Amino acid sequence: MTYRIAPSILSADFSCLGQEVRKVIEAGADWIHFDVMDNHYVPNLTFGPMVCSALRPHARTAQGQAVPIDVHLMVQPVDALAGAFAQAGADLISFHPDASAHVHRSVQAIKSAGCRVGLTFNPAEPLDVLDWLIDDIDLILIMSVNPGFGGQSFIDSALRKIEAARRRITACGKDIRLEVDGGIKLDNIAQVAAAGADTFVAGSAIFGQPDYGAVIAGMRARLRTG
Repeated sequence: MTYRIAPSILSADFSCLGQEVRKVIEAGADWIHFDVMDNHYVPNLTFGPMVCSALRPHARTAQGQAVPIDVHLMVQPVDALAGAFAQAGADLISFHPDASAHVHRSVQAIKSAGCRVGLTFNPAEPLDVLDWLIDDIDLILIMSVNPGFGGQSFIDSALRKIEAARRRITACGKDIRLEVDGGIKLDNIAQVAAAGADTFVAGSAIFGQPDYGAVIAGMRARLRTG
């Protein structure tokens, strides 16, 4: 299985975001994760499409290859802001089904804007909507903390949800990424992978440390050895 590390810029130094994005890519990040919050669906307020557009030129490897920008929308309503992030350079856009009046329509709108699309599930939210939409999406994002703020502890019951989502992906036979966001650290990333996850969002576990490369390398080592 190919694993991906997606550092969340929510925990980066906002005074030098472009530099932070370049540094974490140099350290081995696979995706750059945007936690977009609207002070409505969740209590926090973070950043909008202009930040995504400003950081798009910085999200490149030293060889000039674009690094995917992974936008997690914690907003309500979904459609207008999803379209704005697509125009701003997002590659993947995930949203919460309970934040959309018409989930299928929102999925189709994001795809028609040229982005891969994901559905995000809060800790106590069932996966039932996947019965109708799993063939239309590219990513499932399992929240292992309550959305709204970084630095929270991993909720252990998320492991059962990750396992359930992996079974659904296997059954449908489609290449769908299974991402987990919240409380991912060196000491639990292997356990989360064993439950079926292949993409890992980490904020303070990376940006809160002096050596981003050492943390990402440590995560990859844990993923290799279990």
